[in-house]
Amino acid sequence: LFYWIKLGMRVWRALCVLSQSVILVVLLIPQQGNAHPQCLDYKPPFLPPEPLLFCKEYAKFGCCDLDRDNRISQRFYQIMDYFDQTGFMTCGKYIRSILCQECSPYAAHLYDAEDANTPMRELPGLCRNYCEDFWLHCRYTLSLLIDNNETHAIEEDRSKFCKYLELKDPEYCYPNVLSNAELNADLGDVKADPQGCIRLCLEEVANGLRNPVAMVHANDGTHRFFVAEQLGYVWTYLANGSRIDRPFLNLTRAVLTSPWAGDERGLLCIALHPRFTKVKKAYVYYSVSVKKQEKIRISEFLVSDSDMNMLDHSSERTLLEVDEPASNHNGGQLLFGLDGYLYIFIGDGGKAGDPFGKFGNSQNKSTLLGKVLRIDVDNNDYGAPYSIPPDNPFVGERDARPEIYAYGVRNMWRCSIDRGDPVSAQGRGRMLCGDVGQNKYEEVDLIEKGGNYGWRAKEGFSCYDKKLCTNSSLNDILPIFAYPHKIGKSVTGGYIYRGCQMPNLNGLYIFGDFMSGRLMSLKENPETGKWSYKEICMGADKTCSFPKLINSYYKYIISFGEDEAGELFFLATGAASATARAGVVYKIVDPSRRAPPGKCNFKPTPVNIKGKLIHFSPKEATTVRPSTPQPRALHTTPRPRPPSLTTPRPAYWTTANTQTGRPGKRGRGKPRRKGERRGRSRAGTARLVSADGHKDRGRVEIFVRGEWGTVCDDMFNIQAAAVVCRQMGFPVALRVAKRAELGGGGVGVRILLDDVECEGTERTLLHCKHAKLGKNNCSHDEDVGVVCGHYEHAVE
Repeated sequence: LFYWIKLGMRVWRALCVLSQSVILVVLLIPQQGNAHPQCLDYKPPFLPPEPLLFCKEYAKFGCCDLDRDNRISQRFYQIMDYFDQTGFMTCGKYIRSILCQECSPYAAHLYDAEDANTPMRELPGLCRNYCEDFWLHCRYTLSLLIDNNETHAIEEDRSKFCKYLELKDPEYCYPNVLSNAELNADLGDVKADPQGCIRLCLEEVANGLRNPVAMVHANDGTHRFFVAEQLGYVWTYLANGSRIDRPFLNLTRAVLTSPWAGDERGLLCIALHPRFTKVKKAYVYYSVSVKKQEKIRISEFLVSDSDMNMLDHSSERTLLEVDEPASNHNGGQLLFGLDGYLYIFIGDGGKAGDPFGKFGNSQNKSTLLGKVLRIDVDNNDYGAPYSIPPDNPFVGERDARPEIYAYGVRNMWRCSIDRGDPVSAQGRGRMLCGDVGQNKYEEVDLIEKGGNYGWRAKEGFSCYDKKLCTNSSLNDILPIFAYPHKIGKSVTGGYIYRGCQMPNLNGLYIFGDFMSGRLMSLKENPETGKWSYKEICMGADKTCSFPKLINSYYKYIISFGEDEAGELFFLATGAASATARAGVVYKIVDPSRRAPPGKCNFKPTPVNIKGKLIHFSPKEATTVRPSTPQPRALHTTPRPRPPSLTTPRPAYWTTANTQTGRPGKRGRGKPRRKGERRGRSRAGTARLVSADGHKDRGRVEIFVRGEWGTVCDDMFNIQAAAVVCRQMGFPVALRVAKRAELGGGGVGVRILLDDVECEGTERTLLHCKHAKLGKNNCSHDEDVGVVCGHYEHAVE
């Protein structure tokens, strides 16, 4: 018995030591940070296009461009005009640092403004030690920095003072945020988890689609995009996300498909002529049955003379038909190269292992199956529907079809053309494709003229048919990347990102897998030509905590697409059936960095609409959920509102020193206050006046100098509306209502603002450019109104 007791005690001590070791190891493991840079406009920070001159510490990365930097500088010197030289030297450093936190990449955290539905602080949150130092030397500057009737009581009490400026999250308080290694590591770079998975977010832009198989744009300045459904419809979407209720194309009567999941037949692709503004033609790739023979048909359509958003269905002209020996491996890609020729990607004919003939269809140049074709569709209004480019690689070769551009492909699904680097144009014109494998590997290929891509001799980098694989005449081109079926079993080719809005993603090839739902990326090393792989995963809720962003998607990734500006999208569904309305279009978003404000702006060419518009309404819950703004506690600050640059300076001058004792009334030791506030409303407060009681829309009224008045609609734009909507607790302005559409001011109501010009990031209309207060050249017939919402394309 004694032996067993001793043995038990030894085991117990060993377990205790082991558990302590495990705890220690866990504590020593570096924890992955949840840093979330965000600006006061609820968007990621950026690299300023020009060096900042005042808030220089944020010149490399932050939330200010040169214009905003200048305005902060002006405000600083306005405030410092209240001080003598001693006060300037003592308090200037504090005031400058506090004002410049608007430029911090963590400005939204410093101002408690991560949620677009709740009011922001007037001042950034300060760390306790720094706050006490600020109070000790410059406590009486608070009334110059904020608009609050109770500043006198706050200034006199250090505890109240620092409680007022306290930040809920101490990690982000100033100045500790500057020295926090976790928050500042790789700031502005694409974020990755400990396994190297790139963290991105998504924005839902379209939904309710039936297996959306393709997305293309017109490249005509309208910024429309078109989404094709496998069932046979193509829909037109406008730049604002609205969909036209009548289809651009309806081929449902001709398209061969079925409701069963996994059917590869149907409307598979659409391509618009590269000179669509002049050559109003579209090309369509779809499955048909002709006398019980399944075929691939490539057709050309003309745009309707009476409706720019509809094809003339009677204009269909068949360019090419290819017999399909089986119902799968139909290929399905059309695209135009930079050479102006139409490229057609056709599968190997179906069944397993390309069993047709001695070498299979893909290695047989006398058939179009398993090939990349290139044809010339210009100048084809009369005679043959297409011609052969004279430099096609197999022109003149005996028994070879002259349309062939490359061969040895199995079932290429989704290809794209690289737009090239925006600055150097490197990579421009490259063609990349995903080729679906047999039973071991999926691959991504870089298409070259005359290239043999190995199937059925090879699958990925490995041999599939050993006899063909060892044939010295194969001379095949290896993929730039291949992955085994434990990662995914059906590659969906993507695009190299070349858009404007997310500079960190430039040069990144983003693609996916239909079966596993994985998003993946490849990046080329320009010196070696090698491509490195990283998986893409969704950021956590906090990472994607921006208006309209989500961090989940439906599993079955069907296709990728670009819009006219080069931004990247993918199309996925939750039910892989041609009749299930479970398809969604997602925009890919990098939450770590954006382009500078204004750089990516465009003005779409007007679109003549016939029929009705269906406004977009997202189905997925965003990580920022709309909520009713809650009243803030008395000790907190309402929505931030820095002093207006147009505020008149006092006619008198006072001096300040830094004594810590309480000074006499209106005596030395503190700057003169800016005057008593009248009533509870503060200058710059806005409200919406609506006859029917709507809280999200109405005539804009602003409180200035003790009275409410209206705003004239001259120069008032959607950016100005955004300023008003944020004050109302709405993250998005949907539209501006001019000419007193939402009601004009009555008798006794003055027009207080005119010629208002905003950038959209200001805190009130008083911080926008505007005519002199109370001066205008308009009447109440021009009173402006706004319509606000929680989503940009909400139905009004």
